[in-house]
Amino acid sequence: MLKIYNTLSKRKDEFSPLNGGFATMYCCGPTVYNYAHIGNLRTYIFEDLLVRTLSADMPVKHVMNVTDVGHLTSDADSGEDKMELGAAREGKSAWDIAKFYEKKFFEDFDSLNCKRPTVIARATEHIKEMIALVKKLEEKGLTYKTSDGIYYDTSKFPDYHNLVGRAHIEGLKTGARVDFNDEKRNPSDFALWKFSPKDKQRQMQWDSPWGVGFPGWHIECSAMAMKYLGDTLDIHCGGIDHVAIHHTNEIAQAQGATGKQYVRYWIHGEFLIMANGKMSKSGGGFVTLDTLKEKGYSPLDYRYLCLGAHYRTQLEFSYEALTFARNTRLGLMDRIAALKESAETGAKDEAALNAAKAAFKDAMDDDLNASKALAVLWEYIKGGACAGDKLEFIKYADGFLGLSLLEGEAQKPLPQEAQEILEERKAARARKDFKTSDELRDKLSAMGIAVKDTPKGQEWRWK
Repeated sequence: MLKIYNTLSKRKDEFSPLNGGFATMYCCGPTVYNYAHIGNLRTYIFEDLLVRTLSADMPVKHVMNVTDVGHLTSDADSGEDKMELGAAREGKSAWDIAKFYEKKFFEDFDSLNCKRPTVIARATEHIKEMIALVKKLEEKGLTYKTSDGIYYDTSKFPDYHNLVGRAHIEGLKTGARVDFNDEKRNPSDFALWKFSPKDKQRQMQWDSPWGVGFPGWHIECSAMAMKYLGDTLDIHCGGIDHVAIHHTNEIAQAQGATGKQYVRYWIHGEFLIMANGKMSKSGGGFVTLDTLKEKGYSPLDYRYLCLGAHYRTQLEFSYEALTFARNTRLGLMDRIAALKESAETGAKDEAALNAAKAAFKDAMDDDLNASKALAVLWEYIKGGACAGDKLEFIKYADGFLGLSLLEGEAQKPLPQEAQEILEERKAARARKDFKTSDELRDKLSAMGIAVKDTPKGQEWRWK
């Protein structure tokens, strides 16, 4: 059974679904005002590993939101709506921006072999549910009104510190992550509903009992999660940066409204970092999946790179590391291709096969230890099992890893120069000029191309 690190309990807890027969899981999805960068995508890869691992034991109802309104540029409920910013940047409507970047996000999501959620919930399609949740909080005396919106009074929710820790809340100071607002009663108070500015026409706004405006970012997730998964969720996932503000506020809203525990297991993935710090859109120059593809990498090379580091540890990105991941993955694919072509008919060993599957599953059940699971995979296919058993094990393992290991993959085409060198080398070997042949092989190696001589002639692959 899966044991997973729970941010709420600060330990690895054995997972047991509330409803017995299936698990409920909510994941914070993209804010669709720009391309997702590879740091964002690392989070969705770890969440996909979790879905796949859970699914080996039970059905999973997986809900992901799409934030297409209300996510402001500041954690302090100030600044511009990111959707409106995207619209201004590209000279399009906010609605068109949302549609375009949502489509692009799911193209990336699919190319990384992530399983689509059971429900995709767009914020703009759930305004009614958000208003109803704010009204419920208002009826319980947990809100107050300022000149720019309806706010949650965190002093009236004694458990506000539970997820992030009391020390963080007590140390929250104006000018840190939360800017000064002299109408807020407490530095940690947050907007549930924001009024549209009187001097500026917003593209996305709705009528409400409090005035024309738009929902706060945090209320969106609470309202949509509870609509589809009930008052108490099994699992809520997201990036580690969501713990202190976004997810802490979600708990306050949901539990303030229902009086019930909102989430039983909070699971968070760490940052992807560059040499100069974590990747973010605000600094510009971020790396997208298309950037990697333009440089000749497969999205599955990036997935393999992410599998090599535990989801709760920071992963430093470099092209050297990505190249190593690509070479390792292609080496694995080569072994699998050879197994498929093998004429070997060795005896099956059901006990050894089942033991390997159990060791693999134990690794994944240990807080999604994908790197250990990969080591089990490599050890088994390098061992003495027959080709049929190895292929059966690979199919089993790939149900968790999502690397399309049995599907094969077209090689990236060779540049003209490399094709000419290969022809030259072939001619050199035909005339038994092995010195020239070795020199040309070294030249190809420097271009990132590995050459192997076989009874069928020379074969090549990208390193």
